[in-house]
Amino acid sequence: MRGLGLLILSLLVALPTMSRAGSYPDRPIRLVVGFGAAGPTDVTARFIADKLSEALGQRVFVENKAASGGIVATRDVIARPADGYTLLLCTHFEAINVAAYKDPGFKLSDLAPVSLIAKYYYGLALSNAVPATDIRSFIAYAKAHPAQVNYGTVGVGSAQEILARQLEKLTGITMTQVPFRGGAQPVQEIVADRIHFYLAPPLAILPQYRDKRLKILAVTSPERLRALPEVPTLTEDGIDFVRSGWLGICAPVGTPASIIQLLNRDIALIVRSDAYRALIDTAGSIAASSTPAELATIMQQTLDEVEPTITEFHLHRE
Repeated sequence: MRGLGLLILSLLVALPTMSRAGSYPDRPIRLVVGFGAAGPTDVTARFIADKLSEALGQRVFVENKAASGGIVATRDVIARPADGYTLLLCTHFEAINVAAYKDPGFKLSDLAPVSLIAKYYYGLALSNAVPATDIRSFIAYAKAHPAQVNYGTVGVGSAQEILARQLEKLTGITMTQVPFRGGAQPVQEIVADRIHFYLAPPLAILPQYRDKRLKILAVTSPERLRALPEVPTLTEDGIDFVRSGWLGICAPVGTPASIIQLLNRDIALIVRSDAYRALIDTAGSIAASSTPAELATIMQQTLDEVEPTITEFHLHRE
């Protein structure tokens, strides 16, 4: 009887904790995006947030913290309690920032991966002011005007700079970087003909391309994109340059496994939905979910892939 009494007492003590774990979520959830509103990351994040709100029965709201290539957003998220109420739209920029900065304020291990939500390739956008209609004529123009072609990036050491540096080396051209705080700004500037070139996720440049306010010379995918069937790949033009990015959902490390599993399950269902796939297809991206462990592997692979380029081109930052 004494043993039974101790068991009952221990269960009573555990009840509040069990209740709290079982009641998640009981208040709104923040999904922090490290880039500006209306950009390719933001559009996807808001779709996920809306559908996740329906699945969880609590509002999931997007908060944009566009600065330093996503560093400010990541720092904000890892500084919050690991309770599932602050999430990050994580991207390959986290790995790039860890590789490029001496102390970005976080490590990849500070993040708890939840699920991949999309993979995407890049489009090579060109200002209408540049008299080139395909990648070969652009390369010829850039070689004839060394360092006079300005290209936009989302911060120094960003994915756009890494890709542009790799493309420069591969094709023998020299361009000049113009860094911006967010992805919407370089698109605006290329339409205004104040910069010339921008490597961007297709979603960021599709509307302007369709309105003929800029050109898309090629894409970095291995095959033509369904959203841009008329635009060739770089490999079609004999340039061995296939590059992609990704989007995912992460939480601060230490977030309970039960919450990670719940979010992973609901996000996977959203990613498999016809509505989400239609959005992603028209954006020139690929809908994809993953386990937390698979996303952790992708994050580490990204770090391993970008470190050599950052070292070669001396892109390390203080």
